[in-house]
Amino acid sequence: MKKINELTSIKMTEDFLKDNELSFLYVSTPDCSTCHAILPKLTELLDQYPLIQLGHIDATKVEEVAEKFLILSAPVLILMINNKEYIREGRFVRFKQLDEKIRKIYELYSK
Repeated sequence: MKKINELTSIKMTEDFLKDNELSFLYVSTPDCSTCHAILPKLTELLDQYPLIQLGHIDATKVEEVAEKFLILSAPVLILMINNKEYIREGRFVRFKQLDEKIRKIYELYSK
């Protein structure tokens, strides 16, 4: 199963993005049932992409994340490459389509 890096500050988040060329941010809140349902599916999906590192941010503990990444509701999933956003999904995630988007980018990146 994909390792989840718990990011507990905006500084940790910035460092995580700088240290990992391919990074996936998962922003959630503890009282969000959709958030809890999506995380296991996301880790399973990202198992197929070993170069992508997964970071989890609890938006209630790192409130600055909403401003920094323009997040209005949870959950939000963001694929970043070299600290630039390439994919953003929110609330209702269609995993088949998300997988297709990630696969296209990943294949280009890992060549």
